[in-house]
Amino acid sequence: MNAEQIDAARCEALELIAAAGCDAVLEELRVRFLGRKGMLPEMMKGLKDVPAPARGAAGKAANAFREELTAALAQRRQELSSPAAAAGAEFDASLPGRWRAAGMLHPVSRVIADAVAIFSRMGFVAAEGPDIETAWHNFEALNTPAYHPSLDDTDTFWLADGHLLRTQTSPVQIRVMEKQAPPIRIVTPGRCYRRDTTDATHSANFHQIEGLYVDRNVTLADLKGTLAFFAREMMGPGVKVRFRPHFFPFTEPSVECDFSCHVCGGKGCRVCKNSGWIEIAGAGMVDPRVFEKVGYNPDEWDGYAFGMGVERIAMIKYGVPDIRALYENDVRFLHAF
Repeated sequence: MNAEQIDAARCEALELIAAAGCDAVLEELRVRFLGRKGMLPEMMKGLKDVPAPARGAAGKAANAFREELTAALAQRRQELSSPAAAAGAEFDASLPGRWRAAGMLHPVSRVIADAVAIFSRMGFVAAEGPDIETAWHNFEALNTPAYHPSLDDTDTFWLADGHLLRTQTSPVQIRVMEKQAPPIRIVTPGRCYRRDTTDATHSANFHQIEGLYVDRNVTLADLKGTLAFFAREMMGPGVKVRFRPHFFPFTEPSVECDFSCHVCGGKGCRVCKNSGWIEIAGAGMVDPRVFEKVGYNPDEWDGYAFGMGVERIAMIKYGVPDIRALYENDVRFLHAF
């Protein structure tokens, strides 16, 4: 075998090595060309038959073949061991595509979507606002006095510039009223922040959905009808609603709204602590002083507002015993939904 033949074999070997797609193929090529009975050892044995004038060139070509082939095998083996190559090796274009199961909505996202859809059927429009708020929008405009405990550092996440992480989505209502003349009918789903100690029913990071309706001749009966419709649509047609007197700085009169327990039908169980009722929302007629702060004439306009915790509804509706399960991102838990 002369130098030209060795060079042709070298080109063929290098092409095959470059095209090798896995270590097993590389090993086959190594044995084929460099193994004890491979092409190169046979070439070396045949050098004795090469005429003396050409023997030196052939021997030099054979040695160069060995070195280049060994280097090419090592380089290709290193390329195949890289993460990118490993990922590509798993792909076979001849195979049919893999079916990927559709994802599922998180329980919190599902409750928000369902609530917005329910309220939209009553004419409410979803509105959003910033998570970082001013004290004016979060407290002052909502008729919260400066001495109220919710302004304490132990309750609210205050920032160095005097802003804060909103403790409720009510500031969105203030922002909408500042920019828009009545009538207004909005719901404001969003994330809220309070310095609560995390336990089975509390979290420093949670979601609320609040509603505001401002128009002429709005009454507490309108509020009751709205929440009763929402209760039936969200929890089922047999759910009842009751109102209890309460106090909130931004509504007067104020009420707490309870839904009859959908688990026991109001008979009493572990979920409702044997009372037959589950506290869902705080609500009431908008305090006239709130209207004055946003430039509305309280003698002309009436309105009601309500707010409820999204996680609380999700826990009750889906039977989640611990609020922390909603944030641990355990795929086994999420697959249940």
